[in-house]
Amino acid sequence: MSAPAPGYAGLLLAAGAGARLGTPKAAVELGGEPLAARGVRLLREGGCHPVVVVLGAVTVEVHGAVVVRNPDWATGMGSSLRAGLDALPLSAHAVVVALVDQPLITAEAVRRLVAAREAGAAVAVATYGGAPRNPVLIGREHFGEVGRLAAGDVGARPFLRAHPELVTGVPCDDVGDPADIDTPGDLARARAAAGHPRVGQGPAAR
Repeated sequence: MSAPAPGYAGLLLAAGAGARLGTPKAAVELGGEPLAARGVRLLREGGCHPVVVVLGAVTVEVHGAVVVRNPDWATGMGSSLRAGLDALPLSAHAVVVALVDQPLITAEAVRRLVAAREAGAAVAVATYGGAPRNPVLIGREHFGEVGRLAAGDVGARPFLRAHPELVTGVPCDDVGDPADIDTPGDLARARAAAGHPRVGQGPAAR
């Protein structure tokens, strides 16, 4: 695990009910590990401390993280993002936001976003095939606007689209896969892929 980078918090959004999957994703297991725990490990191994997990539809025991319950989880990801940002300590000058349903993203992607911030990026987004996905690093100076623009089932995307001049894309094709787990078929593919990680993937891809 990387030593925590001072001032970098992690935020895992894990509150949804997983309607298309048929069960809340936070409690689904991959390699014997709940996706919520896997997401926390991703952020911690990437150097984030503290890690905040936003839960809602289901309660999951999570170690090594601060758990925040979002009573408005059914309204969508926006409320969970706001709840998570509000829970971050003042010592966090930036946060890396990850989603619970993208378990094949690795700690190296998180480390690359932190390095981009150290190099001066206000906002850093992991890209795959040139397309922006997750995780996303956001500087504290933008927390307020990110939260205000997050609505319904949309998180940081409105902010990112409104301020392309602030966004630094960080290629992560070689260290992970941003595939979502939305359906039982997606879960089956993720379980198969997790057993055959790509060359170069870090420990979070086990």
